[in-house]
Amino acid sequence: MVDPLAEVIALLRPRAVYSKVISGAGAWAVRYAEFGQPSFCTMLEGECILAVDGQQPITLMAGDFLLMPATPGFTMSAVAPAAPVWIDPKAGPVPEGEIRHGHPEGPPDVRMLGGYFAFDSPDAALMVSLLPAVLHVRGIGRLPLLVQLVREESTAQRPGRELVLGRLIEVLLIETLRGAPTEGAPPGLLRALADTRLAAAMRHMHGEPARAWTVVELAKKAALSRSAFFERFSRAVGLPPMEYLLAWRMAIAKDLLSRGGVALAEVAERVGYSSASTFSTAFSRHVGQAPGRYARRSPP
Repeated sequence: MVDPLAEVIALLRPRAVYSKVISGAGAWAVRYAEFGQPSFCTMLEGECILAVDGQQPITLMAGDFLLMPATPGFTMSAVAPAAPVWIDPKAGPVPEGEIRHGHPEGPPDVRMLGGYFAFDSPDAALMVSLLPAVLHVRGIGRLPLLVQLVREESTAQRPGRELVLGRLIEVLLIETLRGAPTEGAPPGLLRALADTRLAAAMRHMHGEPARAWTVVELAKKAALSRSAFFERFSRAVGLPPMEYLLAWRMAIAKDLLSRGGVALAEVAERVGYSSASTFSTAFSRHVGQAPGRYARRSPP
């Protein structure tokens, strides 16, 4: 059976990893502007406070891992209060070597390995909207190892580097989402997959996106009444079932069109449309431009 979580991660197509060692000593604080791209951090030693816009502050300790799929503005600081230094991650060259906050000399109180990457998916915004804004995971031993492998691969220039980095980030994302708490999670993929009945329906939707699903058929897969399934799915995912299915079909179509080499009729068939013309009409309505034009404007 198809795994919706793995499908979403694969469709995001992560690439272009950058990582750095960050340390701090004494009283320090930095304020980062909204970045928008995914970022991650694993704590090597010590502890610090992370305050993400719109979220409760988090104390990060050695062994913790943090992932923000679409990094908003945030403040990171030592436990001791300090006036934050403003940093715009989109301005200026990427710093080389270790980044130091607070006292420049002497042993650090805190050290972490942080970094960011990008998603190549033409529909990354939809996929990211299904994930929590902040994923804070504690006690997953494989995550620091994966981050270290990501750093080693990103700083080397070995054959197959981009492919290896892409696969490592995919594994990193899956391990993070596996370890993330689902209780109290916001509407999205994790919350839906934590519900065994909804997860059964989602596996069928992802496994056969071309099938002419109805809410009644999906409710049967979830062993729920139509009304109970509709309400439960909408509340857990944040989208009604048919709206989610349409969005997923169009995400697949965008991916196929952006890669090139697939005939329009085949794209239509693979996402559940009886002809290229009916698909073109639906795609144009959903995306705002015709499939052919979308394919020509997409990077190779």
